[in-house]
Amino acid sequence: MSKVIFITGASKGFGKLWAEAFLKRGDKVAATARNTEALNDLVSTYGENILPLTLDVNNREEVHTIVQKIEQHFGRIDVLINNAGYGLFGTTEETTEAQARLQMETNFFGSLWVAQAVLPVFRKQKSGHLIQVSSFLGLTTLPMLGLYNASKFAVEGLIETIGSEVAHLGIKTTLIEPNGYATDWAGASAIQTSSDIADYAPVREAFSNSSESADTWGKPEATVQPILSIVDNPNPPQRLLLGKMAYYGMHQVYTQRLKDIEAWKEVSIAAHGH
Repeated sequence: MSKVIFITGASKGFGKLWAEAFLKRGDKVAATARNTEALNDLVSTYGENILPLTLDVNNREEVHTIVQKIEQHFGRIDVLINNAGYGLFGTTEETTEAQARLQMETNFFGSLWVAQAVLPVFRKQKSGHLIQVSSFLGLTTLPMLGLYNASKFAVEGLIETIGSEVAHLGIKTTLIEPNGYATDWAGASAIQTSSDIADYAPVREAFSNSSESADTWGKPEATVQPILSIVDNPNPPQRLLLGKMAYYGMHQVYTQRLKDIEAWKEVSIAAHGH
């Protein structure tokens, strides 16, 4: 049976790639973007199976209106892929207030507004799968991405909490945690802070050098089958790392964290007081 998939940020990158994959196999897709002209090719190919809608996820009222339109059009929503977001590159000190607020507004609050709008549909159906595109940088950090890291850490806490609140209603949640991929995330979709504090030059240089290896960046097409598999799995994972850099990096991070926890075990327990 075909599914109804709602994907935000579907005009390019993962969003468009996954939307086309679902359409190819016969699913119905509600694809939202700030500019739906980028979806014209999919509309030409898949006709009524795709519903393109203009949406700014920062606009909470608009989000609720769009979700109502999707439910009325397709009759249900089986899967939400909360994908809209962007990268903000630069040191934390050099980040302006406006840049910091907009990063959180889109990556965190945008995800929250969409989840809040879709959950009533899922509750009514007693089924649904909320898939949130996070990042392995929601579990660890890299320099030059302080506000992006923070937004994804916040998203991780949000979706994990939602998962614990809705499980008894037949609703599932999955956090997708990719490493860097060769999409527009680090290109046209990214925003740069200023870089006028000379003391940070070594940090900027090291970050730039670390990004030059082609092996660092995953191939977006390789994520298609994993996403299809997660949507089809009756018991999807709560979290899924995408890419070998994410896997090996997080394995190393968590191994070290466990060592640190054990090394300071007595201090931690003593701090309880009794």
